[in-house]
Formats: sequence, C-alpha cells, structure tokens
Amino acid sequence: MISIITAIHNQLAVNQLFWENLQRYTHHPFELIIIDNGSNDGSAAFFDSVGVTVIRNHANYAYPHSQNQGIAQSKYDWLAFLNNDIIVSPQWDLKLIESMTANGLEVATVCGIEQIENAQETKKLKHRWQKIKNILGLFGFNRTTLSWMHKLMYRNWEEFCLDRQMRFKHQIKEGFVGNTVMIARSALAKIGEWDERIQAADFDLYLRTKKREREFGDMRAMHVCLDVFIHHYIRLTMKAGYPPFADREQLIALEDKWPEAERAQLAQLNK
Repeated sequence: MISIITAIHNQLAVNQLFWENLQRYTHHPFELIIIDNGSNDGSAAFFDSVGVTVIRNHANYAYPHSQNQGIAQSKYDWLAFLNNDIIVSPQWDLKLIESMTANGLEVATVCGIEQIENAQETKKLKHRWQKIKNILGLFGFNRTTLSWMHKLMYRNWEEFCLDRQMRFKHQIKEGFVGNTVMIARSALAKIGEWDERIQAADFDLYLRTKKREREFGDMRAMHVCLDVFIHHYIRLTMKAGYPPFADREQLIALEDKWPEAERAQLAQLNK
C-alpha cells in the first residue's frame, strides 16, 4: 500500500480531475492525504465527500511544510508526493516502484513534459503542449477544457503510456521532475523529511540525495524513471492566485543553503 500526499489551494475542477484519474489508474491500494491550504471553493468538502483524509490549514503554507504534515499522518512505507494538477498514467505506482526496485532507488520521480529521455524530444513535447495550452486556454481552465487539452495532446493516453513503458522499461536518468516524487520511508531515516525553509523543495531533495550518495554511499541520488510518464498541466497552480505563504518569513533561497560552488561540485559528479 502507498501513502499519497497532495497539497491544494482551491482549483476544484483540477482536483476533481486529479481524483478521477488517480482512482482509475492507481494499481496499489492507497491512502490519499490532502493538505488543504485555506481553500474557499469547495475543494476540501469535495475530498471529504470521497472519503479521503483532509488536513485543513487556515492559511496557505509552502510546499515542504505541507508535505511534512502529510508524512506525519501517513501509514505506509511508500510515500508519493503528487501535485494536484496532474493526470497519472495507468499503473503509474506499480511501474514506478518496479523501476526503483530494479535500479536500487529509494527516491525517484517520473518523466513528463518537463523532461523525457533527451533535450531534443523534450523540446518537441514542450512545443506541442504549449501550442495546445495556448489555444484551448482561451476558453478558460474548466474541467471540460482541461480534459480536451489532455486528449488533444496524447490522443490515446493509455497507448501513449504503454508505449513508453515498453520502450523505456527500467531506464533512468539522474535528475528530477518535481510534480511526482516517490520516496521509500527508509530514505527518510537517511536524509530526513522535506526542508521547510526551501520552497524549491524538489531541487533541494535532489541535492540532498546526491550529497548523501557522495558522503555515505548508502543510497543513490534521485533519478527520473523514463518508463513512467505523468501529464502535468504546468503552472496552473500559479495561475490560481495563491495568497502569500503563512510561513514565508522562514523561507530562504536555494542559493543560501547550497552555494554555487557546492552545487557545481555535486553536478560534476553526475558527469
């Protein structure tokens, strides 16, 4: 069983689409823990109505704080941190855990529009998505429009995902795509929970796994599993108009924690 943790602020249509596809395509039994950061559009009530765990915050908290709230509530040994503005692929969790196990990974992400197997293919995919999003976005970002964007992008979603599963079975590349992060609970004992000072939490997590690999050698750095593709609507959460983070005074820039020289040294180890 897996624990899925997702932070939200409004976006009812996005949340409904997320839940619909999560139910349809998740292989393992799962618990869904929603961190509701002050929604006022019925999103928290919607998730209540489908029987998942909802943690209600009265204000909007940064990503890492929200994810740690979910960890505290979670029950299982596989923890999936998912954005709400995604559509998961068929058996995404099964395939991701299989790839992680085959490659000795305790922390991994999926691939998607942001990054696939190489820069050229990623550029083509991004261009196609931007074109579709720009045109249909003129009609707003309601549930119908979001569904049509997805359909036009991939035509047959299940065939698209199956093709990638077959062509890239258990293939990985070092790095991250932050909309979906899977962490084995065993990794938390080595690197700790999310650093609540860093909103760029996925980059911070990658650097922490890379540093752990270098210094202790008891885990691998975070990798992208190329056989598991998840669609990300990208930037929809930003368009929703988040209120300022309630914990913004404790946030620091990534550069304040990871000076350029250290980041460069860690990156060099990937060559």
